[in-house]
Amino acid sequence: MGSAIRLQGLVRSYNGTRAVDGVDLEVLSGSILGLLGPNGAGKTTIVRVLSTLITPDAGTAEVGGFDVVRDAARVREIIGLTGQYASVDEKLTGRENLLLIARLLGLGRGGARRRADELLGQFHLLDAANRPVQTYSGGMRRRLDLAASLVGNPAILFLDEPTTGLDPRARRDLWSLVGELREQGTTVLLTTQYLDEADALADRIVVLDRGRIIAEGTSAELKERVGGRSLFVVVADTARLDDAAGAIAPIVGEHPQARDNTLSVAVTSSAVVPTVLRALDQAGIEVVELGLRTASLDDVFLALTGHAAEVTSETAEEGA
Repeated sequence: MGSAIRLQGLVRSYNGTRAVDGVDLEVLSGSILGLLGPNGAGKTTIVRVLSTLITPDAGTAEVGGFDVVRDAARVREIIGLTGQYASVDEKLTGRENLLLIARLLGLGRGGARRRADELLGQFHLLDAANRPVQTYSGGMRRRLDLAASLVGNPAILFLDEPTTGLDPRARRDLWSLVGELREQGTTVLLTTQYLDEADALADRIVVLDRGRIIAEGTSAELKERVGGRSLFVVVADTARLDDAAGAIAPIVGEHPQARDNTLSVAVTSSAVVPTVLRALDQAGIEVVELGLRTASLDDVFLALTGHAAEVTSETAEEGA
């Protein structure tokens, strides 16, 4: 299986700040790569470079074997892009949006109609095909936006936070559609802040923070980095969070990560649970909940960065 996307030493700056700082990346053909990180991590900048919307300051980027700078026109022929916000025309109907794109791509009237109807059926939009898009729900608009990016049958698809703002049911529907695209052989690069999304869809996950790759691997491999299980403690008084962490650290051999009123840390044995509970009790710290859970990607991100994936980083990158 060859490479559909390859980055080497990619650098892109905004106002003197490196939004992408020397990224090396490879995506195998027919696979889904999840690019995971908070706002400002560099995800959208990478997508913009790969889709030829901006040029890199340094390094190289190839899509389908074509250089994104020298062969930009060839790259655009083989890719589809769905950005963070739906880009369809709200005044047109769903069918009219797809017909317009099909004609712009050079399909004849008959071919454009057939392709539009095929996509409307695939994305469960036939019943709403003749309604203006402004009457669509958020989930319907995202499905139409994804359908629009597939009119030209792209071999490589970029999905930049495609489920932002969707309700849980609409997110699951979109996940199902993305899974079907992989089964059809489409290569997908998916950027997301949602750990469960990367977990559910991606064959491989690359974790970005502040423009650099800090970890990569399968979901299982990344979870192994923080141990098979995680101890979590919910304290009643957030003012005692540091005290609780100080009581737990000598027992588990690592300082717990804090998030709201919860501490979490990877552990190798369940035997630490009663010891931790006694230590907190002796310190006079009231515990609301304490237990073990299977390590999640959230635990991975906390362990790697010290903050949760949805925390917004302040960078000069626009919209990433």
